[in-house]
Amino acid sequence: MDQSPQQSKASAAEVFRVFLKLGLTSFGGPIAHLGYFRDELVTRRKWLSESAYADLVALCQFLPGPASSQVGFALGLTRAGWLGAFAAFLAFTLPSALILLALAMTATRLESPLALGVLHGLKIVAVAIVAQAVWGMARNLCPDKERATIAVAAVLLLAWAPGAIGMMGAILLGAIAGLVLSKGQVTTGAHLPVPVSRKAGLTAFALFAVLLIGLPLLAGQAQGWALADSFYRAGSLVFGGGHVVLPLLQAETVTPGWVSDDAFLAGYGAAQAVPGPLFTFAAWLGAVMGPAPNGVAGAAIALVSLFLPGFLILIGALPFWDRLRRTTWAQSAMQGANAAVVGILGAALYSPVFTSAIGGMPDFALALVCFVALMAWKAPPWVVVLLAAGGGAALDSVM
Repeated sequence: MDQSPQQSKASAAEVFRVFLKLGLTSFGGPIAHLGYFRDELVTRRKWLSESAYADLVALCQFLPGPASSQVGFALGLTRAGWLGAFAAFLAFTLPSALILLALAMTATRLESPLALGVLHGLKIVAVAIVAQAVWGMARNLCPDKERATIAVAAVLLLAWAPGAIGMMGAILLGAIAGLVLSKGQVTTGAHLPVPVSRKAGLTAFALFAVLLIGLPLLAGQAQGWALADSFYRAGSLVFGGGHVVLPLLQAETVTPGWVSDDAFLAGYGAAQAVPGPLFTFAAWLGAVMGPAPNGVAGAAIALVSLFLPGFLILIGALPFWDRLRRTTWAQSAMQGANAAVVGILGAALYSPVFTSAIGGMPDFALALVCFVALMAWKAPPWVVVLLAAGGGAALDSVM
């Protein structure tokens, strides 16, 4: 049965505290972040229903940009208005951005055996986090054979066509299947209130287009504009989560000689070891730039420019999305799309989460311990993260 969201609103300060906790403990990449969000905000705090959360995840999977950060931004917006949206973004983003900025400024590298072991453990705990999310969402969003079949079909499609195009295709086909298989049993109460007017949405779309066209025209005027143009373009073109942006950023920063290959790869390794969105890799790149602006100024320009297009597109889509999905046919389509999202999460549980983290039976055993701690013992995620970090270091020391 779907959970009913709490009707009371929160202050921006409360949103900041909740997302700061998530920003400090959400390891494992965008798919794992969605699991952390679900556990904290749907299961524990009941800020919104399971179906409303899945609808929001489906929307952000369709849009370019950092999906987990877009989900967090929208959750803050619906909970505490515009101040809540910016509070959620800052709190979730700043911890990893500041850590990566500090590492870049001091030229620190994660090369010691202890650091590599901790990183190993953090990748393992992502397996347990995503497995918990898949289990919980499957029970709520795939309660019958039709929607379970849609979820399995999404996995089959991703096995044939992996990547962002496959994910978008799975959600689209799931929505079509939801329309075809609908029994007319739709809900009327699980809506996600969005305080964004149609005028504000259209303004956001217009601003997105103006920047996409205008920044290249300004890029030749100063290096700061060139930096903003490169990162804004990368953020506008990426679909499918943080890892997809890496080749785009490499083309925008390494190819013109702004960042060396060694510095780029070292920053990528550091970004894997910190909590929060992988898009904060931009802080590292902006700080280590050869031409100025670099350091703190370069990091700030790169961060804002990379995140901004995804947020503008999200703001533009939200008012139309919320009204559209209130219709009977749209809710039927979303039932199918939500089932496809479960399949997408299930596919991601295998690749890249499981395949990149589990190298043998000891790794699998640690992942199983983390999963049982989350599911059976109801341990807080941050405790399980610390357990996995210590376990990863221990495994690497004896192998």
